Amino acid sequence: MDILLLVKAAILGIVEGLTEFLPISSTGHLILAGSLIGFTGQNASTFEIVIQTGAILAVIWEYRARILSTLAGLFTERRAQKFALNVVIAFLPAAAIGVAFNKVIKEHLFHPRPVAAAFIVGALIILWVEHRHRRLYGARDLEGMRHARIETVDDMTPLDALKVGIAQCAGLVPGTSRSGATIIGGMLFGLSRTAATEFSFFLAIPTLIGAAVYSLYKESSSLSWADAPVFGVGSVFAFISAFLCIRWLLRFVSTHDFTGFAWYRIAFGLIVLATFGTGWLPWHA
Repeated sequence: MDILLLVKAAILGIVEGLTEFLPISSTGHLILAGSLIGFTGQNASTFEIVIQTGAILAVIWEYRARILSTLAGLFTERRAQKFALNVVIAFLPAAAIGVAFNKVIKEHLFHPRPVAAAFIVGALIILWVEHRHRRLYGARDLEGMRHARIETVDDMTPLDALKVGIAQCAGLVPGTSRSGATIIGGMLFGLSRTAATEFSFFLAIPTLIGAAVYSLYKESSSLSWADAPVFGVGSVFAFISAFLCIRWLLRFVSTHDFTGFAWYRIAFGLIVLATFGTGWLPWHA
């Protein structure tokens, strides 16, 4: 048993859990962190996708009552049917594009330089959306609850879900952030900040589980049971850190906007570009 490898898996699990649901790109952070600590290669990219299931289990646990009530009411309750349909509709665009372009994305975009560029571009979009939100609703109305067309996830229509699903497609680019794309896209399409954040959590369940299953299927020939401890450790630490992050984020969005995350993205992206270009840090291309 390689203890150092397990330590690296734990570190990446913590990174995954802390960044999966924040608008700062978990995939981008995993690629950069893996590059920095020397956790790279074909199996590394599969590991980065599979440990997302640990973070998703944290969402399932946090919202277990809502999920169980939805499943129980699928054949009898209109509210449950509508909610489930919206999640499925929002899931489909990214699923289709992800399957079609998975190989191209992995080959050309899973590297420090494009990830850093995506960090910065995504930050500029967040700043623009937050500026627009303040101009329309006022600086103190952080949630937009008094003005948003959609105050809760139950107010969403199938068309709203499709729009958020299309926005999620931007998250396929490493460094963009799946959660950032869905939350900021949702706000653009009329969801309150809280509704957009919660729907992003629910949409992550089929999206990330589907990505993990697809990745394991595609890379099954290069994996073995010897990889199980590494995947298991990463997933456990992802669950713990994601659970803590979800609880914190739900409180955060009630009183704050996402501007701070945007400035963090810009600073982080510039640091990566500077250190990559000068060779100050051992980023692996």
